[in-house]
Amino acid sequence: MRSMSFLVTGGSGFLGRALINRLVQMPGCLVTAPLRTPSATLPMGVRSPQLGSLNGANDWKTTLTDVDVVVHAAARVHVMNEVASDPLAAFREVNVEATLNLARQAAAYGVKRFIFISSIKVNGEGTAPGTVYRADDVPGPIDPYGISKYEAEKGLMALAATTGMEVVIIRPVLVYGPGVKANFLSMMRWLYRGVPLPFGAVDNRRSLVSVDNLVDLIVTCSDHPAATNQVFLVSDGEDVSTTQLLHKLGAALGKPARLLPVPARLMSGVAALLGQQALADRILGSLQVDISKNRQLLGWRPPVTLDQALALTAQHFLDSHKS
Repeated sequence: MRSMSFLVTGGSGFLGRALINRLVQMPGCLVTAPLRTPSATLPMGVRSPQLGSLNGANDWKTTLTDVDVVVHAAARVHVMNEVASDPLAAFREVNVEATLNLARQAAAYGVKRFIFISSIKVNGEGTAPGTVYRADDVPGPIDPYGISKYEAEKGLMALAATTGMEVVIIRPVLVYGPGVKANFLSMMRWLYRGVPLPFGAVDNRRSLVSVDNLVDLIVTCSDHPAATNQVFLVSDGEDVSTTQLLHKLGAALGKPARLLPVPARLMSGVAALLGQQALADRILGSLQVDISKNRQLLGWRPPVTLDQALALTAQHFLDSHKS
């Protein structure tokens, strides 16, 4: 890869940090990562001007000069316990208005390529047995987060058509890796403590993506000619059931999973009574993606296997418990 200058939003987040750590190791790469508040966690040499809250009025002129590629990973993310009175409006303010404001200014300053980290939720909430999502499927977002991401995608493609700035859209599935938070971290904590879990008979299929594989695809898309104005889905290329995932993760932690074979239908019914149907759908339902387009257009394959990525994730968790 030739010397390039990157602007990375969301640099303090899980994906942003991993991406920046990869970019600074690449010869000749210059990285700017605007942050809401100053941070001492970014690598040496990364320029991190203070931006404030992400919105449709941000002025990016001091950060876009001589930038070749923008990777826009910052977003208002999907939340389990929504507090906004109008969730769709709240998502649109950040995920649509702020995104398109940045993209318009990027095009005006001569940025060659804009990589947008979208979401598999643009495709939908889950797949039926034996079916998969593909990058060129007709989108079917359901919740406000997915709708806002899809609206941003459409706006970006329209901007690419009128300005000539190249756009690449990447829709990840669930991202995990060293330092992961949320439900994945909760699973590791349960397994580490030896808590019996009722997921011993879940016959679903889930696509996951390690943060290292996602970062590798982003880097590939930063200058690959065939990525221009394309949409890509991304996963590890190895789908597993929830039961299989817990067994693999338990083995990586050195804590064999204690799984009880509770019927999935029973768990789904209980979850519905408790108002947790959405969480149950993620644990019990299927969501599979086909990443063959990545291989065919880009020659890209996930460089890290599922087992390797789980081992790295588990080791980071264990190391954090020793300190």
